[in-house]
Amino acid sequence: MTNFKKPACKLIGTDGNVFALIGKASRALNKAGYSEQSKEMSKKIFNAGSYEEALTIIGEYVEIE
Repeated sequence: MTNFKKPACKLIGTDGNVFALIGKASRALNKAGYSEQSKEMSKKIFNAGSYEEALTIIGEYVEIE
């Protein structure tokens, strides 16, 4: 991810459902013009083995607030 500045994303206080978190993070990425990174992140998360791994992946793409 060259020249990639992670957009801020308020996840704290969001429903802990992984799909809700993916949706918020994806919207933040798309709004910042990173639609390819949004798709890449989602694909990685759907292949993740746990909720914690999914959160780690989200943190690689957005600044969690």
